[in-house]
Amino acid sequence: MSSSLSPDSPDSRNPQGPRNSPVSAFAPSGTDLLTARLVLRPWSDGELAAVLDGTPQPHWAADFPANGDRVIAGFTDGNPDARGVYGQRQILERDGGHVVGAIGLFWPPRDGSLEIGYGIVPSRRGRGYASEAARALVAFAFTAPGVHTVCADVELSNPASGRVLEKAGLVRWSSDDRLARFRLTAPEPAAG
Repeated sequence: MSSSLSPDSPDSRNPQGPRNSPVSAFAPSGTDLLTARLVLRPWSDGELAAVLDGTPQPHWAADFPANGDRVIAGFTDGNPDARGVYGQRQILERDGGHVVGAIGLFWPPRDGSLEIGYGIVPSRRGRGYASEAARALVAFAFTAPGVHTVCADVELSNPASGRVLEKAGLVRWSSDDRLARFRLTAPEPAAG
């Protein structure tokens, strides 16, 4: 398993970080992933239907779903792999339980690599939620059988998304005139 913290972060020996810190990678709870401030929960049938039908729910942030959340709900609804344990999830605030975005891995892996995607509604941006959720999901991705790399492509017009990936431990390794490509590869197990 790869640490989601950089080698020079204050608690790099403990990938889950301090108990009440937003740096904590994740603590699994059933099918939910828990961080210091968030719950990453698989989409339920009811949540998918509400997003796709445009039926607001009382536990949603006022600006959820954003356009990207609608796209992911449609993708998840029509793709059985997206409903698995390593698939798509909603992001909920632990304090209050509001749904504030979506994050997920695009299962199945290709040659040991999984792509990550995420989005936070505008009213909750700037709080570090995307980085916190991404760190947790990247760490969780490395628990999947045969997965050794997590990757993402980011439009150059969205530098904030690139910063989220860097905070989650991914490194920019390539780019073209439109996209920057990020990845993190788990270290090889020590021989011994």
